[in-house]
Amino acid sequence: QVQLVESGGGLVQAGGSLSLSCAASGRTIRNSDMAWYRQAPGKERVFVATISWTDQSTYYAGSVKGRFTISRDNAKNTVYLQMNSLKPEDTAIYYCNMGRYWGQGTQVTVSS
Repeated sequence: QVQLVESGGGLVQAGGSLSLSCAASGRTIRNSDMAWYRQAPGKERVFVATISWTDQSTYYAGSVKGRFTISRDNAKNTVYLQMNSLKPEDTAIYYCNMGRYWGQGTQVTVSS
């Protein structure tokens, strides 16, 4: 059974940083593109960032480019999202994605 477990969310002031982790079990992430999505209250889930399994190339949503960094550690079967210069509009539940698999999400709240 494949499981993705996010951690690292919390409450932070605007301008602060948080680091999210997504630990996978039941399947290696080595051969999968990995991604982060987020869902703000009353809004649809939207793409945040992705990292390729082939060459670890990355791609970001325009709203987070230059502030967020996605990375992966295949040996630890974990993907990360470093979030800097956080803004109140970054407040959302952040979800880890691997193909058709989703984590349960971790809450990020940025106060102004």
